[in-house]
Amino acid sequence: MDFVDQWLQACARNRSRLCLGLDPEPERLPAPWTRDASRLCDFCAAVVDATADLVCAYKPQIAHFAAVGAEAQLEKLIRYIHDRAPGVPVILDAKRGDIGSTARHYAREAFSRYAADAVTVSPFLGLDSLLPYMEAYPERGLFVLCRTSNPGGDDLQGLELRADGAAPQRLFERVAQLAAGPWNRHGQLGLVAGATRPQDIVAVRAVAPRLPLLIPGVGAQGGDLRATVQAAGDRFLINASRSVLYAGEGRDFASAARAEAQRLRDAIAALAPI
Repeated sequence: MDFVDQWLQACARNRSRLCLGLDPEPERLPAPWTRDASRLCDFCAAVVDATADLVCAYKPQIAHFAAVGAEAQLEKLIRYIHDRAPGVPVILDAKRGDIGSTARHYAREAFSRYAADAVTVSPFLGLDSLLPYMEAYPERGLFVLCRTSNPGGDDLQGLELRADGAAPQRLFERVAQLAAGPWNRHGQLGLVAGATRPQDIVAVRAVAPRLPLLIPGVGAQGGDLRATVQAAGDRFLINASRSVLYAGEGRDFASAARAEAQRLRDAIAALAPI
């Protein structure tokens, strides 16, 4: 089964468009695990057990593991998700982007070593930096950075492009257009578009009406849920990380994470029923 079908089935089965980001920070783990980097997988696994029926995807952030030498825990966690939440895809948040010869190794890292179902990638180096993922792993998903939720995204993504005889187009709109068209050779591409700029999600949808949108920025970053859902169409995942992971600080952290995940899943469903 390819990524898009897997994701859509998980959406329908769990009646959810919620993607849960797994961004563990040792100093924020509950006692007695606080500051114990050897317990990242244990913490995330407990959250997975508590939320497996509420989400349409999990999104572990590779840097949170690699920074403390916990890559083996990340491998273990993804195997755990596939075992305990079968059918729920794993999106590895790596934001890789490099020339083709190096991208080939990044693709192996994401899809062979970590066994992720999809990965986030940067489009800055163009199509040839994406081809190694698509050619070797045509069934896996790629979410291309398009209009990100951070303030610095304005530095480049909103720049206006002008071509002779063509209407002006902002850089992020060009990325969306390419991803929806000539780049999408196996139908496996999606876009990352932040909830902090719902008006730009509308612009993305104007040129890429059917691509899956991975939408961060709701929750700790303060994105407006209603405006985001109204802009996103019907093929989207709303990602939440810190607001769910750290909903509780004590021994009941997993049940607190479940309560917040359920609240958010239901809030999204009320705006966009599945």
